[in-house]
Order: sequence, then C-alpha cells, then structure tokens
Amino acid sequence: MSHTRIIIIIFSFLFFSAGVFAQPKVDGHWEGAITLFGNDLGIKVNFKTDPDSIRGTIDIPQQNAKDRNLIHIQLVLNKFSFDLPVKPSGATFDGIIKDDSITGSFAQASFKGTFYLIRGELKQEENTPGPDTAQMLLPYDEQEVMFTNGENKFAGTLTLPRTQGKHPAVVMITGSGPQNRDEEILGFKPFRIIADNLTRSGIAVLRYDDRGVGGSTGKTVAESTTEEFAGDVIEAVKYLKTRDDINPDQIGLCGHSEGGVIAPMVASKYNVSFIVLIAGTGVMGIDILKEQSKLIMKADSATDEEVNGYTKMLDMVYDAVKNDKGWDEIKIRFRESMERSYKKMTKEQKKSVGSKEQYVNGMTDLTMSEFTSPWMQYFMTYDPYPALTKVTCPVLALFGGKDMQVPVKQNEKPLRDALTKAGNKDFTIKTFPDANHLFQQAKTGNPVEYATLPKEFLPGFLDEISGWVTQHVGIVK
Repeated sequence: MSHTRIIIIIFSFLFFSAGVFAQPKVDGHWEGAITLFGNDLGIKVNFKTDPDSIRGTIDIPQQNAKDRNLIHIQLVLNKFSFDLPVKPSGATFDGIIKDDSITGSFAQASFKGTFYLIRGELKQEENTPGPDTAQMLLPYDEQEVMFTNGENKFAGTLTLPRTQGKHPAVVMITGSGPQNRDEEILGFKPFRIIADNLTRSGIAVLRYDDRGVGGSTGKTVAESTTEEFAGDVIEAVKYLKTRDDINPDQIGLCGHSEGGVIAPMVASKYNVSFIVLIAGTGVMGIDILKEQSKLIMKADSATDEEVNGYTKMLDMVYDAVKNDKGWDEIKIRFRESMERSYKKMTKEQKKSVGSKEQYVNGMTDLTMSEFTSPWMQYFMTYDPYPALTKVTCPVLALFGGKDMQVPVKQNEKPLRDALTKAGNKDFTIKTFPDANHLFQQAKTGNPVEYATLPKEFLPGFLDEISGWVTQHVGIVK
C-alpha cells in the first residue's frame, strides 16, 4: 500500500508476467544517506563492474572518509549488498535496486538503520541551512523519546511547540513495509514534513521508527501483523498521556496507506480525539492488491492476458491463505512462470541473472516468502469496513486522484458509506486530482515516478491537514 511492501510484491510479479527480467546495472556514481536514530549521514558511492566482480568505494564527508574500499559486493537479480570494513565491526548494506535508486537496511554492530542511494549527484538548494543550523532556526523543540509495547521498544521524535501548557498532539502511523520515523522513501521524508507543518501550527507530533527499524526493536515488520501495529499505536498514545506538556483529551492519529487502515482500527476500540487518513483503504486487502496491480501493470504496458494471469494467481494465493492449503500447487505455478521468463531472456540477460537454477529457485523462494509472511496473510484477508463503521470521532480522509496503490474510485465510496453507517457527524473527504500515493504532484501516478518527482507535497496538501486539525483542537497560545 505505501511505497512499501506492496510495491515490492507487485514489481516482483511484473517481471515474470511480462516474461523478461534484466539484471540492473550499478556502474557509476551514486549519492544518498544512511539514516540512523532519525539522523541522516550523507554518503557517496562509486561502482565499477569487472568481468568477474564489482568494485566499489564510498565517501562519508561528515566523517572525513574518502575512497574507502567496499567488499563483499553482490548483485543477485535486484538484490544488492555490500560491506564497509570498519573497526570494531563491519558495516553492512543490504538493499533492493530499482531503476536509478537503491534502498534497504544498514547495520553496524548492534546499530540498525536504513539507507538510500540515487544514481548521479543529488542537487542541493543554494543557501540551504545544514542540520545544525536548521535545528537552531526551528521555532519549536525536538525531543528523542522512547516507549514500549511488551518487549518491543520504540524510538521516536516528539516535536513540541515552545508555548507553555498542555498541547494537542498527533501520532503518525507509517505505511506498509519497514519504515523509519520519517516514512522515508528515495530521500523524500513525508512524516518529517507533516510534523514540521503541524508543530508550527501549535500541535505536538510523535513519529517513531517501526519495529526492528532504526532505533526500535522487535520482530520484523514482515513477521508482524497490522493488528499488532495497532497495539503499538495505542501504546504511543498512552505514552503521550503520561506527559505534563500534552493534553490527554486532544490526542489524534494521522496514518498513511496501511497507517490509514490502522488509525480506524485503533479509533474503533480506543478513545482518540480525531483521525487523519492519508490514502486509507475502504476495501479488503486482496481487492486492493488486484486493483493496484492491474493499474500498475497496465501503466507498464502489460497485456490483458498478463493482467488476467496475475489476477488469477492472486485469487489462488487468497484461497490458500483462507483455507491453509494449495501452497504446493502455487509454488509449482510460480516456478513454471519463472522458467518461462528465463526461457524468453536474451543470452545477455541470462548471463546477467546467473544460471537458470539460480534464477528460478531464487525468484520462486522470494515470491513464496512474501506471500506466506504473517503480514501479507493478515493484510489480504482484513476488511477495514467493520472498524470504520465504529469510528465516531472526527475524520479527515484524503485521496490522490492519480494514486495507483490506493485508487480513489475503489476506496472513497466504501469509506464514506462506513462512516455514514457509524453515524459519524464530523467527517471530511477530499481528493487531490493530481496527487499520487505520496501526494506529490504527479504526471501519471505510476510508482516508478516517485524517484524523479520533487521531494515535496503538492500545493494545498499540508494546509488541508493543519487547517482541519487546528479546527478540532485547542491551541495553546
């Protein structure tokens, strides 16, 4: 649903539906950042492919490191990993390459974070304040905070207005897949921008790293379910209620994509002041998967036969999830698809993906692991409608007219009908016609555009959120 797990799964099907998979090229200059504990550490990387290996170096300007050699560089299909040999323990980068971007996880000793790289040089705006300068210029305070849910510990950032008193607050809820507190994708940090806008308007904002991401601990997101994430949100709200600078009666939720599913789950059984749903869904997960895959595959020039074949495969997976049987047949179908895909490759493409056995086994196992994960099985069978019919607090729901991941035509009416059935007297639903799933000003809405669009929201989006929230809370003057 978000730029997240669902995109990865859809793209993993696109290559065998289209019948061809070409291993990406990594040669050249890349720039990006490591995100650790909510802070960015800029990196510059260069790769060069030799006949039997890939060589690479990394610069980390903030640590005065230049041309440090990378080791254990491996590119298998679209999985790309490399290590930086540093004492006392090495640093590991494990990512996925798509077009001109690489995103993934970073680990060094017990520290875990994320990283991203964009091919080429990142453009820096002239006269843009550096991190330290920007912090000093902020008209509000930032605090690093921690809360728990059972054995899971969550690290987050709380932004607070500087006026004295008990402030209204918002808890941010990320979309699907492992997300840091900024819900960062390709250098775009939606939650940091939203938090900045709301806090400047007098509203405290808590955003935190997902389970097993950044400074948070716990089992991975794939091993958890949406319902478990809802429990994390409740604990975040409880934490805010313990603070003397937060108004316990004016704490709301703001969720994006899967976060827009979680917010109503919480609000249906736990008292919150309001919820903001950014590309939240109104239909079952299987229906989301089928519709978004159709739209994205069509945008990538897939034939009707390919789209129908993928849809039938999703139906088979859904039946297997519901009935807990049929997985052996599905694995056979996956393997057959991969074998057909390999057979249609050119000699150069076959050379780039390795042996037929390596390609077929690797891609079959990857696809099976995605669809048999606890997260996916829960998501496919979850229907958000019943929870929405129990939401009576104020609701703001925003959709993107060009969103291919949570299509407005599929989700707006069911969400509206559910809130009406709940007897909710205060809900607002608005569609931004030119917005994609990240609420950027989109050309087509295809997820492949995300990396090329400006890392900013389209006009009016932030004002819509802050304006609506401030109308529903009391701002401390």
